[in-house]
Amino acid sequence: MKHTAMTILYEVHDNLYVNLTNKCPCACTFCLRQTRESMEESGSLWLEHTPTFDEVLAEFGKFDLDKYAEVVFCGFGEPTEALDVLLQTARFVKERYGKPIRINTNGLGNLVNGKDIVPLLQGLVDTVSISLNTPDRKKYYELVRPKFGEQSFDAMLDFARECVKYVPQVVMTTVATTLTAQEEEQCRAICGQLGVRYRIRPWED
Repeated sequence: MKHTAMTILYEVHDNLYVNLTNKCPCACTFCLRQTRESMEESGSLWLEHTPTFDEVLAEFGKFDLDKYAEVVFCGFGEPTEALDVLLQTARFVKERYGKPIRINTNGLGNLVNGKDIVPLLQGLVDTVSISLNTPDRKKYYELVRPKFGEQSFDAMLDFARECVKYVPQVVMTTVATTLTAQEEEQCRAICGQLGVRYRIRPWED
């Protein structure tokens, strides 16, 4: 069997993305990884194993961080599934390079880890981007198919509410063309109540 290199770091536009895990508590009906193996020129984002912090560190040595505006934790899994390595890596990036750090997440990290993880992000993470997907609890469950069941929608909103206390920028996103204008207004209202920014992102981002 041909050995393929693991893609831990990859470029998207002006940012460097960190692919820490393929584990995810959701099985979203629209997930890109159902139809593709890579992003842009990334190489396959399917990992042979979950990388250790030392393996992630070694990869950073191959990139010129001056080129990138932001370091983004986002790959073919939910970044908070690899919380310890995520925190170690974020601390390393902050101390070594002083780069802004973003996490793209489904917002279920507290359920994944069985505890409130948000305070751990303070001082390390500059932006948390949470996939809201829909303003409707029932539709969310049907779309995202989270293993934690119907409590997941409220847990995701609670996560966003907590992030506002510890992280400078909190954004909740939906995907362009997937919602009606009325649903987008409902999402905007939810974000307003939570005190977070609402962003409608392009289909592939």
